[in-house]
Amino acid sequence: MRARIKSFSEYVGERSISESLMYHINNDISITESVYRPGSTGHIELLSEARSLFESGVLKLSQVDSGLFEGTELGLTGIYNGHEVPLDLPLEAHHMNEAEYKGRQVELNVPKRGGSKKFYVYVRNPKTKKINKIEFGDTSGLTAKVRDPKARKSFAARHRCAEKKDKTKAGYWACRVNRYAHLWGGKTYPGYW
Repeated sequence: MRARIKSFSEYVGERSISESLMYHINNDISITESVYRPGSTGHIELLSEARSLFESGVLKLSQVDSGLFEGTELGLTGIYNGHEVPLDLPLEAHHMNEAEYKGRQVELNVPKRGGSKKFYVYVRNPKTKKINKIEFGDTSGLTAKVRDPKARKSFAARHRCAEKKDKTKAGYWACRVNRYAHLWGGKTYPGYW
């Protein structure tokens, strides 16, 4: 099972678990394969609840699903211009996370094709607060086989993707590029590249 509740009978007395999270657990559906449309209220609430239970040690997740919450802010929200917004949610429609890089407006934390490598992304360095352009990806003509589960698993093992937590490093983005639908024809793929 990809996700399971530890001490479930004890936990139910304290707080009920949503029907949508129980559906994922009972049907062995990964949190990365949410039954909700990415960015929808249901999707954000599912991520938030799963994160809360995972961090409290009640919900046990697979390595892929736990990677969603370790080293990211996925499932958390913040206030932007007086509105509550989801954090670390890779959606093209969210353009609220913008900054200035070398005199022009750029979108943060959204990989794009191009640059000196195959992809690039702008990130804010948490220590210096400066905007950095991170370029990553092969330039020798190899293609990323993100649609192939065996290729994703092999890549994740070779590059130790579960250990990559620093957004200011190319390895972090290379491991997670499969989560950005706009790069792959509108489809995301679970796990690491």
